Amino acid sequence: MVAIRVIREDGADPSIALPSYETAGAAGADVRANLPGGGSVMIAPGQRALVPTGLRIEIPPGFEVQVRPRSGLALKHGITLPNAPGTIDSDYRGPLGVIVLNAGTEMFEVVHGDRIAQLVVAPVVQAAFDLVETLDTTQRGTGGFGSTGRS
Repeated sequence: MVAIRVIREDGADPSIALPSYETAGAAGADVRANLPGGGSVMIAPGQRALVPTGLRIEIPPGFEVQVRPRSGLALKHGITLPNAPGTIDSDYRGPLGVIVLNAGTEMFEVVHGDRIAQLVVAPVVQAAFDLVETLDTTQRGTGGFGSTGRS
């Protein structure tokens, strides 16, 4: 288990739960909206909003936290994250906000305390990028999008 240190932003509602795994086998910990004044945010179809969580986190070196959509919100309401998965780097200490996109057809209300996304902790491997004259050949070669056919 990896320890993620958490602090609340000044003015954040302390009654809003910290990120939590809702089942024993969950890979993602649900994170909740922590809206100033305990209100709500309306998101029109095709629009997006930055929803605050009221948290700042400290991720150990060698790890990242990926911010991912919640499948139930995506299926039922068309609510997704436009940069999914978003990455929180281990050296970031700023406020944790979630960019929420309404890809649905109706207005969507994010209410204070709603579970709006999930956080997945993942190891990070950094690469060395070496400039070379040629690359090894493969069966696929330079075939791009859709070049392997339909499954």
